[in-house]
This record gives sequence, C-alpha cells and structure tokens, in this order.
Amino acid sequence: MDPVDKMKLVESLCQVLQSAGFFSIDREEDVDFLARFSKLVNGMGQSLIVSWTKLIKNGDIKNAQEALQGTETKVALMLQLLIHEDDDISSNIIGFCYDYLHILKQLTVLSDQQKANVEAIMLAVMKKLTYDEEYNFENEGEDEAMFVEYRKQLKLLLDRLAQVSPELLLASVRRVFSSTLQNWQTTRFMEAEVAIRLLYMLAEALPVSHGAHFSGDVSKASALQDMMRTLVTSGVSSYQHTSVTLEFFETVVRYEKFFTVEPQHIPCVLMAFLDHRGLWHPSAKVQSRTAYLFSRFVKSLNKQMNPFIEDILNRIQDLLELSPPENGYQSLLSSDNQLFIYETAGVLIVNSEYPAERKQALMRNLLTPLMEKFKILLEKLMLAQDKERQASLADCLNHAVGFASRTSKAFSNKQTVKQCGCSEVYLDCLQTFLPALSCPLQKDVLRSGVRTFLHRMIICLEEEVLPFIPSASEHMLKDCEAKDLQEFIPLINQITAKFKIQVSPFLQQMFMPLLHAIFEVLLRPAEENDQSAALEKQMLRRSYFAFLQTVTGSGMSEVIANQGAENVEQVLVPVIQGAVEYPDPIAQKTCFIILSKLVELWGGKDGPVGFADFVYKHIVPACFLAPLKQTFDLADAQTVLALSECAVTLKTIHLKRGPECVQYLQQEYLPSLQVAPEIIQEFCQALQQPDAKVFKNYLKVFFQRAKP
Repeated sequence: MDPVDKMKLVESLCQVLQSAGFFSIDREEDVDFLARFSKLVNGMGQSLIVSWTKLIKNGDIKNAQEALQGTETKVALMLQLLIHEDDDISSNIIGFCYDYLHILKQLTVLSDQQKANVEAIMLAVMKKLTYDEEYNFENEGEDEAMFVEYRKQLKLLLDRLAQVSPELLLASVRRVFSSTLQNWQTTRFMEAEVAIRLLYMLAEALPVSHGAHFSGDVSKASALQDMMRTLVTSGVSSYQHTSVTLEFFETVVRYEKFFTVEPQHIPCVLMAFLDHRGLWHPSAKVQSRTAYLFSRFVKSLNKQMNPFIEDILNRIQDLLELSPPENGYQSLLSSDNQLFIYETAGVLIVNSEYPAERKQALMRNLLTPLMEKFKILLEKLMLAQDKERQASLADCLNHAVGFASRTSKAFSNKQTVKQCGCSEVYLDCLQTFLPALSCPLQKDVLRSGVRTFLHRMIICLEEEVLPFIPSASEHMLKDCEAKDLQEFIPLINQITAKFKIQVSPFLQQMFMPLLHAIFEVLLRPAEENDQSAALEKQMLRRSYFAFLQTVTGSGMSEVIANQGAENVEQVLVPVIQGAVEYPDPIAQKTCFIILSKLVELWGGKDGPVGFADFVYKHIVPACFLAPLKQTFDLADAQTVLALSECAVTLKTIHLKRGPECVQYLQQEYLPSLQVAPEIIQEFCQALQQPDAKVFKNYLKVFFQRAKP
C-alpha cells in the first residue's frame, strides 16, 4: 500500500476511535477489550512508522514529517498502555514502542517532547520490570514463565533506550539504584531486586569490548564503579529474599572486572559466596546457581585469589563430601553443583603462586578422599544384591570419577600438569578407577564415567596414559551395546589422532576385535518398525566410518593393510555399502573421504596386491550408484557435500591410475550404465580437467541429467 494512503487511513481510523471515546482508557475496566485495543494501537503506530521509513527513503520529507507527527500524537496513548498493570496489555504495545525508539535513534537532534517521551518510556520499563507480590519463586508455573518472557521484551526496550540516550539511561538507573540501596532494609524485595537488575542489565545495554566497563569513558566508568562499590558494601547481599540474593551474585560476576580495579572488596564478596548467603543458602535454587557463579568468579579473578586460597579450600571442604547412598546422609549440594566446586578447587590450586610441591600436596588432599571412597564403594557394589542399591552405588562411583575429571579442567595440557607436579596423583586416580571396568554390574554407568576420565587424561597426561589403554579397551569391548561402542570409538579416535605411530601396535591388536564388536551389533535382527534401534545402528555406522577416517587420515592406513587381504575386504565392503546403500548423506560423505584417502595411499602401481581390482570392482561403481539413487537428494546441502567428496574420489582414482582409468570408464563401465557416447566423452573430458572445481560442478549437472 502507498505510504501516504496508509498514513491517511490510519489517521482516519484514529479520529473515529477517538471521537467514539476509545482513547479514554483510564476509565475502561474491561481487560480483554484493552488487550485487543492495545494490539490495534500497536498496529496503527507501527504502520505509521513503516510509512515514515518508506517516505524518508523516497526523499518525501514533507509527508515523512506528517507521518512522524502522527506517530508522536499516539505516544501518550502508547505510554498509558505500556504502563498498564496488566502485562498482556503492556506486552501488546512493545513493538510500537521499540520502533518509535528506532526512529528517535536515527534523528540527529531530539525535541524537548521527544526527550520527555524517552524518559517516560524509561521510567515505564523500570516500573514494569518489577516482580509483583504473587510471583511464586519456589514453584514457577505458567504465569511466572510468561513474566520471564515479558521481562525479556522489556530488556530489548532498555537496550534500545541505551542506543537513543545512553547518558540518560545511566543517570536514571543510577538514581533508582542509589536511592533504593540507601534504604534496602526497609525496601520491598521487588524494588531491591529490580534496582540491582537494572545495574546488571546495563552491562549489555552499554556494551564494551571484553567487559572493560571500568576504563575508557570516565563518566560512565565512574558511575558504574560507584554503583558496584555501593552494591558490595551496602550489605544488600543479606536481604532475606532469593530473588535479591541471586541478583546480587549474578551482578558481581557480570562485573568481575570491577574487582581488578578495587580488589579490596574481594574478601567480602568471597564471604557472601561462602556462607549462608550463597553456597550454604537454605534454598536449593540459590545454592545451585551460586555454585556455578562462584566457579566463574574464581576463574575470572584467579590472579587476585592467591591470598585467599587456603581459606577457601578449608571453607568448601564440607561441600566436597562424596555422598554415599547409605545412612540417609545427604550431601549439602547436588552432585551437579559439586562438579563446579571441584573445578573451582582445581583452578585455585593450579593457578596459585605456590611451589609445585605445595600444589601437588593440595591436589592430593583434594583427590585422595575420592579414591579411598571409590575403592570402598566398588567393593560394596560387587557384593550388592538389590538392583536399586546397585544403581545408587554405581551413580556414586560415577560421581567420584566425574569430580576427579572436573578438577583436571584447570589444566590445559601435560606441561601444566607436570609443572604442578600433579601427574602422579592423576595416574593414581587412573589405577583406582580402571578396575570399575571389570565390574559386571551397572556397566553402562561405570564405563561412561571412566571413559570421560580417560578423555581428560589423554589431554593432561598424554603418553603417560598409553599403558592403561589396552586393558581399558579390552574391558570396554566386552558385552557391548550400540551406545557403548558409539561412546568408545571417539576415545580411540582421540588416541589415534593424538599419538599416531606411537599407538600403532595397540591399534593393530584391537582393530579386528573392535570391528567384530561393531558388526555383531549391526547384524543383530531388529523389529522392522523399531525406529530407536534403526537410529542406534545408523549412529554406530557413522561412528565406524569416523574411526576409519581417523585411522586413514592419521597416516595409519598400514594398520588396515596389515590385517590380511580377507580382513581388509571385510573392513572396506561396509564402507562401499555406506556410500551407496544407506540414505545417510553424513555417512556417505565420510565414506567417500575414506575411499579417496585409500586410493591416494594405495591406488598407485605399488599399492597392496588386489587393491587396483577393488577400485574398479567396488569404488568406481560406488561413485556412480550412490548419486543415481532416488534417495540421493541433490537439493540437500549435506548430500551436495557427499557428492563433492565423491568427485574427489573419482579425481584421485584418475590421478593414481591415469589413462587406464579413463579407458575403463569410456569402454567398460559407463557403457554398462547405458550412458550415451557423447555424454561419456563429455564426462571423461571433465574428469581430465586440471581444475577439480570444474569437475565437481560438472558432476552435479551429470547426475541431475542422468536421474529419471
């Protein structure tokens, strides 16, 4: 619709509504009507703004000015609806409000009335961000979820306000924040919470690089620094309401760079984390969030933590207790939250300025209780008869391994572990945890934990972990299900990619046992309509192909070659099947990558005996049969990637076999597919082009034409 016509239509509608008394909303008590009316006003306001935008773009300044004036006359009504106590009515007008602010952002100078409108919107947003008395913090339901979403909309408005007038927003928040925190003891919880929330929201509304809010613009940095100082010294962290407590911790972590500017405030914030206000708070919700935030706080300020390390480790000692499933003993924190505490302890020790001997002693103090309890609980599990007790013991054992894994997050590689003198204690952990793999009970849970620990130790201990791998692998390959193998193969991939030739003997030894375990699961009969079993097999096939891709891509193809001709065929035929028979473009792409790599390595005159025949008998046909399948959808992005790897495979065959390959395609294979002689000629010319991209593009066209 023409923007001028639309503007006139909206204005005539407004006149009708106004003359009918609809704009006097303060006298209207029908909430449902107002919700619908709010939507109507929102639509009218946005339509005028769309007209203004188009008119400005067209250079029609006169009519654009008229559209802007029409918009301005609706702002008072918009503000009335925005501030309405019913959040649905308010929510319905936010689009208009947001777009209006977008106009103001584009204007070089604001009139006094526009400035007043900005301030009014700001005050409305601050008021509407406030929780009401009925909000149920302990059992949040649908109403609470709707308010959380509404708050997100208001946050977008606040961000837009910051773009229009950052100075005004900062001044307004500072005024509300300072007046509220001066008297927080007598302030209602929702007012205290929103005051801190506004400070928190400023971090995103006034964005800076790498959280550097306390440098650069002096007036802004000074205002934020002043508010943060008030926050941490006012005592508001003791407010007896979970929403205020959580907002306090969220905000000190968001503005962690404040504590590099004023480090004297770190002790009081640490105490808040470490007493009844934080990790020992009676609310599980506060405990849970605080455990995560404490971890972030310590990690971000690790250089400032040195004076407090021993005290922190002593204070969190009770939180590190492994909770055994007996005597009704319940840990102070859930196991998920304990993970953060263990990680924090590890970070404190590793990043401390202590000598290596002290770090080693502290890490041993942290991990020895886990190892001791692990041994006791594993013995109990082996004797347990009751299934429920077995499950709870296995969970506890898994938690112990998980906690030890989490402490290692403080290390980036073996060098860091060695520098701290901690290699020995992690090797002790390995020796303690690995016997769990031979436990016949609760195998899934125990294997999962130990596998994760091995992944971490490959990073932290590097080759020191290798002596443990053969025995661990042997146990993990016993009585496997599809899921076990899917989770085991990435471990082998990690070892293969990292250590390459160092693990060649191990790979030689376990290669066929792993393949037999995979094929045994893949060949198990399943119900025709069992979607879950079909998906598990699909994912296992992908894992198998990923394993072969890692082996061939890590220069370890000799491991395959050394399995003997019969076994090599047993290894590769499923790759051909994966490329052709299964409508899984992700797996097909991987299969073609494997095939092209093997052709590159073995496809020349000095390749393994019989491989050239395998190329012509299996690999070349796969490159045609796969794309000719109806399920090979050339409109799908993943399928196009698979076709690209198919093209690479054909180019590699041509590169390694030369004119012999072209002759085979011209005289034998392509005629067998009933391809016309002129198309065969065209295909072979494209294949011989030096630019691989030309052939890739041609191949897509070739198969698009070839498909019925």
